[in-house]
Formats: sequence, C-alpha cells, structure tokens
Amino acid sequence: MLEKTFEPKAAEPRIYAQWEDSGLFAPRAAKPTDGAADAYSIVIPPPNVTGSLHIGHALNNTLQDILARYHRMKGKAVLWLPGTDHAGIATQMVVERKLAAEGNIGRRDLGRDAFIEKVWEWKAESGGTIVRQLRRLGSSCDWSRERFTLDEGLNAAVRKVFVQLHKDGLIYRDKRLVNWDPHFQTAISDLEVEQKEVDGAYWHFAYRLSDGVTYQHPITFDEDGKATEFETRDFIVVATTRPETMLGDTGVAVHPEDERYKGLVGRFVTLPITGRRIPIVADDYADPTKGSGAVKITPAHDFNDFGVGKRAGLEALNVMDAFGRITAADTPDVPAEYEGMDRFAARKAIVGRAEEEGWLREIEKTRHMVPHGDRSGVVIEPWMTDQWYVDAKVMAQPALKAVEDGATVFEPKSYEKIYFEWLRNIEPWCISRQLWWGHRIPAWYGPNGEIYVAETEEDAREQALSDYDSEVVLTQDEDVLDTWFSSALWPFSTMGWPEKTEDLERFYPTSDLVTAADIIFFWVARMMMMGMHFMDGEVPFKRVIINGLVRDEKGQKMSKSKGNVIDPLNIIDELGADPLRFTMAILSGTRDIKLSKQRIEGYRNFGTKLWNAARFSQMNEARRVEGFDPATVQQTINRWIRGELTKAERQVSDAIEGGRFDDAAGALYRFIWNVFCDWYLELAKPVFNGADEAAKAETRAVTAWTIDQTLKLLHPVMPYITEELWAELGKEGPARNGLLMGETWPVLPDAFVDASAEAEIGWLVDLIGEIRALRAEMNVPPSAKPPLAFVAPDAASAERIARHRDLILTLGRVSEVAVAEAAPAGAVTFVSGGATVALSLAGIIDLAAERTRLEKEIAAFDADIGHVNKKLGNPNFVSRAAPEVVDEQRAKLAEAEEGKARLQAALKRLESL
Repeated sequence: MLEKTFEPKAAEPRIYAQWEDSGLFAPRAAKPTDGAADAYSIVIPPPNVTGSLHIGHALNNTLQDILARYHRMKGKAVLWLPGTDHAGIATQMVVERKLAAEGNIGRRDLGRDAFIEKVWEWKAESGGTIVRQLRRLGSSCDWSRERFTLDEGLNAAVRKVFVQLHKDGLIYRDKRLVNWDPHFQTAISDLEVEQKEVDGAYWHFAYRLSDGVTYQHPITFDEDGKATEFETRDFIVVATTRPETMLGDTGVAVHPEDERYKGLVGRFVTLPITGRRIPIVADDYADPTKGSGAVKITPAHDFNDFGVGKRAGLEALNVMDAFGRITAADTPDVPAEYEGMDRFAARKAIVGRAEEEGWLREIEKTRHMVPHGDRSGVVIEPWMTDQWYVDAKVMAQPALKAVEDGATVFEPKSYEKIYFEWLRNIEPWCISRQLWWGHRIPAWYGPNGEIYVAETEEDAREQALSDYDSEVVLTQDEDVLDTWFSSALWPFSTMGWPEKTEDLERFYPTSDLVTAADIIFFWVARMMMMGMHFMDGEVPFKRVIINGLVRDEKGQKMSKSKGNVIDPLNIIDELGADPLRFTMAILSGTRDIKLSKQRIEGYRNFGTKLWNAARFSQMNEARRVEGFDPATVQQTINRWIRGELTKAERQVSDAIEGGRFDDAAGALYRFIWNVFCDWYLELAKPVFNGADEAAKAETRAVTAWTIDQTLKLLHPVMPYITEELWAELGKEGPARNGLLMGETWPVLPDAFVDASAEAEIGWLVDLIGEIRALRAEMNVPPSAKPPLAFVAPDAASAERIARHRDLILTLGRVSEVAVAEAAPAGAVTFVSGGATVALSLAGIIDLAAERTRLEKEIAAFDADIGHVNKKLGNPNFVSRAAPEVVDEQRAKLAEAEEGKARLQAALKRLESL
C-alpha cells in the first residue's frame, strides 16, 4: 500500500540517481531503419559557470525537459546536450574578489598565467554548482556529453572560426565606439549594460561664435508660434548631461530646417577651456523642439554623436583613458590641470569654471537613464578604441532569409519581428574584450605592427617569415573574445565540429531551441549567422520556442531589492520539484508570467490529488491485469473514461508537439482532477461496492490501466511523483519492464472514443454539475437533501433517470429522484440534457433571508464595479499606472461583473418561488 503522502525530499535524490544510472539520459542506439525524423536534439542555453539556479532557469529547463522526456517516450533518439558558459567578465570578477578576500595580491601583480591557473582552480571547486542544481529540477540531460565553452574542443573550434572569418574578410580590426567599463577596463556588450534612472542635470553652456559672427535669435512668439522679437547673439547654447565630454567636442549640430540657425551652418564656435575652433554642421539628429535645438557633438564619447561625426567629417578626439580619467593624448589643447582627473571630478571642475567665466546659462535638474555595467555597477563610458569586429551585416543576410523562408520558425511567431528588426539594422559586432579569462584572440603582432591571424603560434611564425628574413619575436593579442562569440558556435561546436562526428551527422541541425526573448539578438541571431556560415547553409535549429519572463504575482519584475524573488531551490526544498515544474508549464503561455508561492502550493495539491487517487484505487483492489485489453470493456463508465483518456492523450501530444506547454499542462490537469478523480472514481464507487463481480473486475482493471496511461502522460511535466507511483503500483500485478522514463508514450486508437458512453455519462455529469451549482447559488446547507423531480421527461431521459437514480441521489445530495407532470410548488427549475428539472427548496432555505443576502452581495458587487470603473475611466490612471496594475483592475472588474450576473440569476430564480 502506498504511503499516505509523497515525500519529495527523500524520493527525488533516489529517483534521479536511478535515472542517471539507467543510461536513459543518453540517446538510444541507432537503428538501421532510423531516418532524420527518428532523432530529436536540443542544446541547453549554457548558464554561466558562476551562476546558481534562478526562476528563469527553472522555467527554461522545465520546458526543455518536457520536450526531451516526451520525444524519448515517443521512441526517438533524444540528445539534450548540456553545458556551461565560461562567462568571461563574471568569472574574472568572482575570482578577483576571492583573491582579495583571501588577502592575495591582485590580478595584475599575479600575472596572466598564474591568474588563469587560479580561475581554473576555482572552476574545479565551485564551477559545477548550477549543474548540480539542474539535476535537482529533474533535468534529463545527457551529462556524459557535458561541454564547457572553454574546454579544449570548443577552444579549437573558436580558433578555427576566427581564422576562417578573418580569411573571408568578415573579421577585421577597427577603431570605433564601444561600451567601456572603466572598472574592468574592458569593452562590454549591450546585454551587460544596465540602464538605471538617476538624478542628474542638463547643464546649458554658451559657446561663443568665432570670427565676430552674430545672428538674430528669436526670444518672443505670437499665438501661432511666429517670432515677434529678436536679440542679437554672438553665442549658441547647447545642453549636456556630461559636461566633462565637452573637452572632446569637435562640432555643434543644428537641424537643416531650423530657421534660427540656418545662417550659422558652416560657421564656427570657439570651444571654452580648450580654445578649439569647431564647426556648426546641419544634421537631422538635432531636434529643433528640444532645448535650444543645438547639440554639442563629441564623436569619441557618444554613439549618436559618432554617427553625426561620420556624416559631417568631424574629428573624433578621445579625452579619457581606460580608467575614465581625462587625458590630452589625442589633443594637446586640453589644459594640463585636467590631465589624470577622474571624469566626475572633471565634471565638477568644468561646471565651476563655466559658472565663474559666465558661459553657464542654466542648470536644469532632471531624472534620466544612465548606462551602468551590470557587474561592476559603474557608469559605462562610450569610448573610442581599437577592437576586433565581425562584419555582421554580411553574415546576417542568410540568417534573415532562413527565417523569412520558414527554415527556422519562432513560437510564438510574433517574436520574429524582434529578430528581423535587429538583423535588418545590424551594426558591426565588437568581439574583443580586455579581459584575461576567455578565448584569447588568435592574432600575433610582429615588431613593426604586422598582424598574423592563425590557429597556432607556429602557424603565425610561418606567416611572419614572408615579411622577415629570419624568425622574430611575435606577441599575441592580449584581448579575449566576447563570450557570445563562443556561444554562437554552441549548436555545432558541442557536437565535435570541426571534426565530422557521428553526433553532427545524427543530431544536427537541432530540433528545437528554448530560450528567452532578451537574447534573440545576442545569441539566437548569432547562432543562426555562424551555423549557416560554417555548416553549409544549414540552420542550427528548426524551431525557436521563446519562453516568457517570470514576474511576481503582481506582474512586477523580481529583484532582491524589492524582496519579491522566488528562489526555485527553496521551493524544491519545501514543496518538491514537481509542483514548481507544473506551475512553470501551465503558466508558460504568456509573455509575463505572474508567479506566487500560493500557485505552486496549489499544484502541489494537484500531485497530492493524484497520489490519493492511486491509494484509493489500491484500497479498492484496482490492480493491473496480465493481458488486459481496454478495447473489450463493456461498462458505460469504463468505455467513457477510455474515451476521455484518448482525447486527453491527443490534447497533450498535440500541445507538446506545438510547444504549447500551458495547453498540455491544462489538459492534464482537467483530465486528472476533473474527469478521473472527481467523476470517474466517484462513479466507480458503487461498482466497487456492488455485487456485480464482472463489472467490479472490469472497473478495477480499467482503473489500474487508466492510472498507468495517466502516469505516462504526466511524466514529462511531473517526473518524480509519476516515477514513484509507477514503481509502487508495479509491485502488484505483472512485473514492470523498467523505469517509467523508458516507457513508450501511449497512442490510443480513435475507436476508444465511444459516442454513446460519452453522451450517457455526459448527461449525468451535466446534471450533477447543475444541481451542485444551484445548491451553491441558493446557499443550500451541505447537510440538506432537497427532493428532485424531472418534469415530464421523454422516454430516453426516463431510462437514464432509472439507470442512474442511485448516483443522482448520492452525488447530487438529494432526498429523492421523482418524475412529475409539473414542477412542485416552491421548486427552482433548470434545464439539463434537454429535460426540465425541479429542485424543491421550500422549507430548506429561508427565502426572505436568502433574498436579503443576495441583494446585499449584489450591492457589494455594484460598489466594487463602480469603484473600478471610476479608476479605469480616469485617463491619468490608465496612462500613468503600471500596465500590470491596470490589467489587475480590468480583471477585477470582469470578476465582479461575472459574480453580479451569477447572483442576479439566483435572485431571479428565488423570486419565481
């Protein structure tokens, strides 16, 4: 007999060990008859080696595991390939902090080789944390194939790709603006930049016009916006939130159609402090409606300004070094007093000088978004520096066409828009990072600055011999590659490329990719570009399933500062992995998943419901029968449940195949809770307790068979509890062949759906449902058993009434089931299954008190509806409140209106008595 409850804390480690020991995580052996459709492959989005399992990982990996377990049970050779990312900047930061905490010398004092050795030591000790945590979730990855983006095989693949792209002219070195982190002294990707809203200011500076030039500037306007009064000015006003960058200004931009400044285009201003003479240029970037309409242009320190500078031919002057300190290295006109000054100290000094010299015209306080390094926390500086780039524009074209032509599809399809938008406007991809931990760039420099790109230093030396008569000292590039560069090769490099391996032949291209929307451009698009370039034009995956973002129950983003983070490991400790997985699946159909611990607890109850159903079946001797054939069952309830199970199997299979995990989980929930537990087992009780031994034996066999098939259907979503039930229930009846994980997915014939049984049981279920709803509406006490009468039923209904009288009495909690020519006095009538049914409530409920209760509750709903409508009718509320708050109010309104309608119907019924 099953224990009273399932104990996940004790069972999960034991069950996972059984799965791993079984070898079922690895793809099954190839068969001579296998074709492309007999393989299913998926690569895990590699989590950072520094990471711990968070709720986003729980969602993403649950969905992947559902796919892997489902296709494995469908008989396919399944490869779910796991691994971790070396996470350049994050890992380097972790190890540097560890060294500092232990009182060791810093990275630069330690030296590159010694520091890298320390990082590998850290990885050996602590780098497997997230992999162990993924196991706790139940992830059925093939751990024997686990990869690391810095392992030797992937290192070789990265070097080969870099060298080949360089040969193809698709990797080159250039001086451009990058996101620069002054703390780590490295370029970082857009994904590593966090925009934070901070208090700041617009400082309005007056730049003096050169050569004695003046102009008439409008100062007053009429009602039509036409200038009516002017003043003579010998300056132009610009505004900036970063005064320190003015030292690098090389122009002032105005809009070409701005009448105020048309006559100044081509003229010059003299830059304060430096005395630099810079031109006034016309460019659409300048917005006449913002500020003065004139914009200072610093091409080396602002991405928009860089574009203006390119168009206008302005010089780009770096006035900061790698640490964010002022430098005159590019331009000697920066006064010596600013040399080496921190950028924020320089800001304060420049503003002070502007005020003192009279060219500070206004300080306008504001709150604005400022980019920060997500790891360092410091303000990011747009900085001009020499970096390595990929010509992403060229590589994007095949990747665009592949999705346009349907070779790769997105689910939901709407996410294709993000993909297209980025690829059609793609910029060169900066792939170099000024770090030590990562794939060191395979480029060597000769004594005269020549660059030799090669897979090995030996190959680079051979190249150098073409420029020198004898061997010379070559110096390898100090930089490493962007982590996303190696990740872009993930689908094919992890399968052994550049070698022609059996895995590549069998499992590439992969079937699905499950990932988040925020890395469609950073990862998905780049995998498409690299995969198609190096794998003969084949896409790396046929379908991309985008999962939503997990938020708190109010729709707010989870953050430690808000205290609303749900830790999946704490949930697993307390409730088990299965409830978390089921919750992730059933909520996965929305872009923003509103999650609460209460939701997860609710689905723990769902698992408990199934466990209790299995115990009930055991208590009623429902055991598996050798050779049982469900096609032969005779009892109506058994033919009915067989059909309901068949429909559930279709719904679950279709939903998983379509990547609609919420629909799959919903179908499972409805069948297990509403159909099997609430109805079938209730309908089976009289049979179990009856005298018809043949009916009893058949119902026991059907119950055991249905539970077995149900466990198979539920297994991909809730693997632990289903595996435990499979083992425990297998102790009775025919011997099991092995683990549930290795069982075959049920495929039930259409003939199992029996229309007559469905109509018969459907009639009974609808009737009982109506009775129960009416009892609830009318506030009938649970202990009360009012009489029920069918009013002039037809012959077919009369036969059904006779057949199911006992069940109607028991399940409907009524005192009698009668047939009458007219509804009795004091009865509430309703229609069910084409028959008019009367439930007599006279003497059961206090009509006056019930009427008062209903009217009071309707009034309460009216008050709620009025209050919410007032909020939603306020344009300020709708425009200013957070979207999740507005959505919450709309949901509250719909719920109140539905509740009011239900009570009004009950009141109408009451008034008819």
